[in-house]
Amino acid sequence: MNLGSKNKKRMVLPTRPDPPSVEQIIEDINRAYPNDPVFSLLQEPSEDLRGGSSSNEVEVRYLQSRRYLELNERLQEARTELVQRREELRAVGESLEESVAEVKDRAI
Repeated sequence: MNLGSKNKKRMVLPTRPDPPSVEQIIEDINRAYPNDPVFSLLQEPSEDLRGGSSSNEVEVRYLQSRRYLELNERLQEARTELVQRREELRAVGESLEESVAEVKDRAI
């Protein structure tokens, strides 16, 4: 039995709300806290220069990001190498088990 889309009722979505008025936007901005993330991300460059530490902080974060990416790449390479070594060890283990079995058979 095929229950296609013909049997499904179409869902009616509610209409979009009207965009806020300029007064509502201004009221929202005035009620926001000074440490609101939006305001800290949208600082003007002149504010960054007065603080002096922002450009240094950006540089530190950039270097941290670069270091993270380098370490992540090394980690991926190490993971690949470990997978290869695991396979080699598994193969050597199987070969060793076969050799032990042969030695036991010869001893009997």
